[in-house]
Amino acid sequence: MQGFSFDTVRKIVCAAASRHTLGSICLELGIKHVLFVTDPGIIKFNLHLDALKSLEQAGLQVTICADVQADPPEHIVVHATESAKVQGIDGVIGYGGGSSMDVAKLIALLANPAQSQNISEIYGVNNIIGKRLPLIQIPTTAGTGSEVTAVAIVTTGETTKMGVVSPTLFADVAILDAELTLDLPAAVTAATGIDAMVHAIEAFTSQHKKNPYSDMLAREALKLLDQHLQTAVHHGHDINAREKMLLGAMMAGQAFANSPVAAVHALAYPLGGHYHIPHGLSNALVLIPVLRFNLLHATDLYAELYRTLEPAVTGNSDELAEKLIQRLEQHIKHSGLPKNLSEMRIKDAHGDIHAIPPEHLPILAADAMKQTRLLINNPRPLVEADALAIYQAAYS
Repeated sequence: MQGFSFDTVRKIVCAAASRHTLGSICLELGIKHVLFVTDPGIIKFNLHLDALKSLEQAGLQVTICADVQADPPEHIVVHATESAKVQGIDGVIGYGGGSSMDVAKLIALLANPAQSQNISEIYGVNNIIGKRLPLIQIPTTAGTGSEVTAVAIVTTGETTKMGVVSPTLFADVAILDAELTLDLPAAVTAATGIDAMVHAIEAFTSQHKKNPYSDMLAREALKLLDQHLQTAVHHGHDINAREKMLLGAMMAGQAFANSPVAAVHALAYPLGGHYHIPHGLSNALVLIPVLRFNLLHATDLYAELYRTLEPAVTGNSDELAEKLIQRLEQHIKHSGLPKNLSEMRIKDAHGDIHAIPPEHLPILAADAMKQTRLLINNPRPLVEADALAIYQAAYS
């Protein structure tokens, strides 16, 4: 066995209603004035009130930043950071989906009074110098795993995204409270659940930094997600299913934080950049074509994952790898997600709704090839012509 290292958050709290302990956790970290980073939807549906009550009861000063958008643009991070500095924030809470938690990571770093770097200097891998402020992450979806990853993704232009990757971004505490996910719409539950499955699969098949600890987490994550996704989608108030989905998503996040994701994510990012398709749905749209592209190079690994889902199954690796792909196809179908890119409807610059033009596919393929940080992890080498063929398969 090759040597490896494994990093994750210092503390995980997994319990229904654990948001009510937020105030005491902040006090343990020495926080006095906390920035509460979330999105307008959380505020609209009052999903933040219990958390705020806990903070107020602990005597903390609270400032709310509710400007986070999906695929958060760089200016949101910069503006929130400057505001946090002026107000003397000494701790940050990310409360919401992956976008809110990613923004919280960056603010916790850049708002540290001792931090001299700006955001443009930290894009890429391990470019952070110095420390961040105390950071607590609380997911309200079961999918991104951002609460336990050291990655933050930012939209830097009209259609481009960049990532910040560094162990400095690991939170001090991740709080998993399944009650916060009970009212998630079925479509969001499905897309984020498939996203988490992708994390587990790509971590398990990554060509770089694959290790026994990540493998263990990826297998258990995929098993939990496979068993409980459909119940969570179709019976959203089943607290057991919601808890298992949240736990599975977190385990998948821990896995890919150490054994990184690959081509599914590389091809999903341009869909978000160009058309603002939510990240989980983007992953679902390209998942099956990427798995089929990788099949000859990852047969044994896909078969091993299927044996995790069905321990009593018999058959050779080719048969079991194909069964894994079919299993995921069925999850996408029964979750009610769009099955291909041609079904998607997007809004153009004039506000008109139309299908994705097939002539855009070469542009997507060219953009996907810029995701070298991800593509190097894919079990099969992929060139631009392959990316185009995958998009074409995903389109029809």
